[in-house]
Amino acid sequence: MSKKWFVLVSVVFVLAFALAACGPAATPTSAPVVVPTATSTVVVEAPTEGASDMLAMYAPDAVSGAIVTAGSSTVFPLSERMKQRFEEEGFSGEITIDSIGSGGGFERFCVTGEIDIANASRAIKSSEVESCNAIGREPLEIRIGTDALAVVVSKENTFVTDVTSAELAMIFSSAVKWSDVRAEWPNEDILRFIPGTDSGTFDYFVEAIMAPAYPDAEGEDSVENGEAAILAASNLQMSEDDNVLVQGVEGSPYAIGFFGFAYYQENKDALNVLSVDGITPTAETAEDNSYPISRPLFMYTTAKILQEKPQVAAFVYFYLTNVNNEILDVGYFPASDDAMQAALDAWTAAVTK
Repeated sequence: MSKKWFVLVSVVFVLAFALAACGPAATPTSAPVVVPTATSTVVVEAPTEGASDMLAMYAPDAVSGAIVTAGSSTVFPLSERMKQRFEEEGFSGEITIDSIGSGGGFERFCVTGEIDIANASRAIKSSEVESCNAIGREPLEIRIGTDALAVVVSKENTFVTDVTSAELAMIFSSAVKWSDVRAEWPNEDILRFIPGTDSGTFDYFVEAIMAPAYPDAEGEDSVENGEAAILAASNLQMSEDDNVLVQGVEGSPYAIGFFGFAYYQENKDALNVLSVDGITPTAETAEDNSYPISRPLFMYTTAKILQEKPQVAAFVYFYLTNVNNEILDVGYFPASDDAMQAALDAWTAAVTK
């Protein structure tokens, strides 16, 4: 079976199922965060005539126009790969992908309404949903994969291989010198390179690592206190561009940083990745959630956009049905079968409303 025919048959199966239902499913506002498992392929019979006619408009070589996306620097390399694949399959329109951080993407999506797809390395916040609703947009969450945050040091760093979550919080806040964390480590200043505050990577690190280390008066994890602690750290450099962070960490044996696992994969010849609480980030530890800082990756659009812009609907569907062929090579890990099916169901409900 050819690749194009397989994609077409897969789409037909999804749409035929939706069209056969009594009515369209409600569009979910959020997909479940689930532990990834191995993906599987569904083999279906030949398409029905009605569904086949409908699907002609969603083939990459049958749509045109602009597709505008922006957001997470973590999702960026994955979306770049899917853009390349989509174009190779015949799309001749223009796809714009801006790497400006998850928060920046949601601002363009929910406040100014200037993009079709927001890429995000965190779930949308309730305040952002409200902003979207205020301009007539109802966000549709599409799960696309799983990431593990990589905590990295230079290859020249020979003293750090593993840290606990508590030590990690110290390293990125109150500790000034490495010896403040462990006495046997060098009496040298810690040089910190972290994503900017618009980044979903920053938000997630604060939530997962900093908030438990800086509880509120009731002893509950405090994102506010954790964020204040990391932003008050000395020798702190921030950037929304993960490549800038990579260069900073490479430049000194006393530097440390964190970003999406794909950027470590691209630069593993110059960087060492640290274990956290004795667990190294791998496909297996991200999948079983034993690695402490793994997270889901998303795209957000709306049913209205998918209905009014066939090129966007085609790209989202192509992304979902092909991403697991590319995601490991880019440096991330597949979402579970259930999460991917929920995303396909959401797409189907949206385009058949």
